[in-house]
Amino acid sequence: MSEVISSIIATFVTIPLIGYIIVFVISKLITRQHRKSVKIAIDVTTLLLVIAVHYFILAIWDISLFWVILLFMIVVAIVFVFTHWKLKHEIHFAKVFKGVWRFHFLFFGLVYLLLLVYGLVIRISMAVSVM
Repeated sequence: MSEVISSIIATFVTIPLIGYIIVFVISKLITRQHRKSVKIAIDVTTLLLVIAVHYFILAIWDISLFWVILLFMIVVAIVFVFTHWKLKHEIHFAKVFKGVWRFHFLFFGLVYLLLLVYGLVIRISMAVSVM
């Protein structure tokens, strides 16, 4: 049973789009609101993308940069809070957190795609050079 659960989690981490689709469909059935379902799916997928980027880096270069990822996320949050404070003279943490989380979705989505392409090119070139 634990092997099945770990396989399902590994699939979601490896291919976050599957997690996005499943969360979107379930939340669409529950809320019956398209926009809210997209937001919920994006929020869940962000966590999957962060973990996927970590494991892609681990698989490609065989080093763990999880601390760099966390540090980057904290620095981005600090920049967002400071910018929000400068513009609004008041900090609305819910809005700032949503903005930071959505920025992380875009950033880690792009990094995920870049690492996916890079990893495929490297593995294909290694396989061709062996022949």
